[in-house]
Amino acid sequence: MIETLKSDHLAGRRKGAFSVCSAHSDVLKAAMATAAAGGDELLIEATPNQVNPFGGYTGMTPARFQTFVFELADAVGLPRRRIVLGADHLGPHVWRKEPAEEALVKAERMARECVAAGFHKIHLDPNPPCADDPPSGLAPETVAGRTARLCRVAEDAADDLPDGHSRPVYVIGAEVPAPGGDLKAADRLVVTRPESVAETIDLTRTCFRSAGMAAAWDRVVAIVAQPGVEFGDNDVAVYRPGRAQSLSAFHEKLPGRMSYEIHSTDFQPPGALEHLVRDHFTLLKVGPCLTFAFREAVFALGHIETEWLGGRKAIRLSGIRDALERAMLDNPAHWRTHYTGPPDEQRWMRAFSYRDRIRYYWRHPAVVPALARLRENLSRHMPPGLIRQYFPDLYPEIESGRRGSDPESLIRRRIQASLAPYAHACRSLTSPGSMKPPAELLLQQ
Repeated sequence: MIETLKSDHLAGRRKGAFSVCSAHSDVLKAAMATAAAGGDELLIEATPNQVNPFGGYTGMTPARFQTFVFELADAVGLPRRRIVLGADHLGPHVWRKEPAEEALVKAERMARECVAAGFHKIHLDPNPPCADDPPSGLAPETVAGRTARLCRVAEDAADDLPDGHSRPVYVIGAEVPAPGGDLKAADRLVVTRPESVAETIDLTRTCFRSAGMAAAWDRVVAIVAQPGVEFGDNDVAVYRPGRAQSLSAFHEKLPGRMSYEIHSTDFQPPGALEHLVRDHFTLLKVGPCLTFAFREAVFALGHIETEWLGGRKAIRLSGIRDALERAMLDNPAHWRTHYTGPPDEQRWMRAFSYRDRIRYYWRHPAVVPALARLRENLSRHMPPGLIRQYFPDLYPEIESGRRGSDPESLIRRRIQASLAPYAHACRSLTSPGSMKPPAELLLQQ
């Protein structure tokens, strides 16, 4: 899928592809069910913040993440061969407060372990300045050199792969947004200039070839660019085709199999996603809006639990909202620098910000049992009126008998509703079920 994305797109066989950047089990299972119904491969990526040699916030190494993903796929019924693993933002970002050399050595270890674990798509992202780098940012030549350095490690690791394993494909960066959404003002969001793309390509190609990696350069499948999409706590910069016209036109000048990879597409309207792919921004990254949908479903279930069971003395309520709030207040490292302002504003942002920093806390020791109790409390038949109140978009399928009303089904379908526009915008034009609109794709899950 990834190797032929550009040629398939230009030939009209496939519009584009999307990448699910998440380590959340419910999100991944929902995406896998969508892929199983659509007949396509599923690209799943993890960042070093989530997964790294030292565990990340999930506690998983690259090898453990591969096992985790494959076990979920087995449970859902998606063949492992239809999963493509990727490393997103592979670079020093997690260790950027350390000196550059120390941070890059850790990023090299990440590259080595990802390739050894079967990660096929590697986004090389040495752009974040480290502790002893110039605070104004890195020179393009430095970024290109560090990109080649990380790729060299990945290529060396690929030499040790068993026979029959494909060598990695790579993504490089022109202007790489910070992970997780960073919109300050939509009217100040700068679209990448084609000249910047051309400079990045020329410098990186020279560094690759100087390092004896011409073959690896031929496997660069995308360059990250900014067509004018981003999100923040409350706002979304929606794609406007006119602003990215010159960047879109430059796609025909990208060398070899290289296309555009676009980050921070979360919360874009369905029409904007289709316009993006139409304008040759073929690889869309999605993540926080899917965990946001998971959070929406859990909070809705929490309301149902309170309304339905709150007066029954024999039942202990989950207290899921309180458990999450306590976990975030006791361990503020994942949100403190992102949510500023008065305390009451921080309080609602912890729960409802588009940047969804709450996603770091679902594995917290106090949250896990609360979520399990919520699922258990609602495992019996919930009153239809309450489901209709809190899941009005999903209720018609329940009323018609086409879908169940258990918590797992409601959570999965809420996530799939956020993912469906990506599947529709990027659909293959030749695979089974590819022409179905989003609603019909959901009905197959």
